[in-house]
Amino acid sequence: MTLPCKPSSPIPPPAVGTARKTCANVTAVPLPPVPPLPPLPPVPRGRSPRRLPRRVPVRQVLCLVPVVLVAVAAVRHRSMLAEGFGQLRTASWPWLLAAAGATCLTWVAAAVTRQGAVVQPLPKGRLLATQFAAASANHLLPTGLGAGAVNLRFMSVCGVPLARSSAALALYLLAECVGRLGLLAALLIAFPDALRLGTLLPAGPALPLLLGAAGLLAVAGAVPVLVRPLRRRVSSFVRDALGEARSVHARPARALALWGGSLAFPALQAAGLAAVGQALSLPVPAAHMALAYLAATVAVALVPTPGGLGSVEAALIVALIAVGGPAAVTTAVVLAYRIITVWVPLVPGALTLGALVRLKVI
Repeated sequence: MTLPCKPSSPIPPPAVGTARKTCANVTAVPLPPVPPLPPLPPVPRGRSPRRLPRRVPVRQVLCLVPVVLVAVAAVRHRSMLAEGFGQLRTASWPWLLAAAGATCLTWVAAAVTRQGAVVQPLPKGRLLATQFAAASANHLLPTGLGAGAVNLRFMSVCGVPLARSSAALALYLLAECVGRLGLLAALLIAFPDALRLGTLLPAGPALPLLLGAAGLLAVAGAVPVLVRPLRRRVSSFVRDALGEARSVHARPARALALWGGSLAFPALQAAGLAAVGQALSLPVPAAHMALAYLAATVAVALVPTPGGLGSVEAALIVALIAVGGPAAVTTAVVLAYRIITVWVPLVPGALTLGALVRLKVI
């Protein structure tokens, strides 16, 4: 069987070695000559060529920001620091160590609550270090903003999407608020006559104050309803938050961590104040001191000061006096308590925050 041959091409192939001829109708267009480049200026002797400016080390600069803020806060409150450290010299050291231990456990409780608010498992060591650093950030920025920003960044680095991390942050704040109010309500029921509220309320009728608070709440609720773009964003966030809350409560371990940590956190803070009161011989029962602490922190929660510096001290003094504490001893207790829980951990917390930024953990 023979295969059919292809027909030969009618155009003969060019001979080997022959040059290709150009068409006579094509004319060549001459190109303009390229001007030579100007010579470079001579470099003076002893000088090197100018280099481009180096890139600004943003992370190195951010590492120094917390330390600078701590120094500024310490200078602003130097008289209070001097008086507080002076009060610690006359205190009972075993009770002060108990207060310090309760303060350290508050960071563990915060880490447990943060993990309970998100389904995705977070690295335990870095989570605990982040809560220690977030406590310092919370004292340097308006209340809640510092810790919220640090934890949002930490969760995003751990791979949690922004919608879920924001929902977890909202769930944490809700659980912490419910836990603090629940403990306060339980202590008020157990000791109804411990806190004399007449000394805490302002003079005159309280109706204008209540009407003003109700008006602010009404305006805050009406703005998302009337503004359509904001309404869509709020409704989307609420759907994400409810979905995250259902996912968390579908796991018993996460739900136990969320609500157990939210109850343990304010209880440990109140226990630290009671321990400092015992160290300075404050003649007030420990349960009444815990009640005064919870009432003062709830009352000062809406004051937008960095970490409540100044406002928390004033509210604690007023609340401890309301439960029967002498004014002089009460002031000493509050100053010593704030030294242990705020000022002593502030510098190592700021250094930890800078290290976490440098290591790209947050």
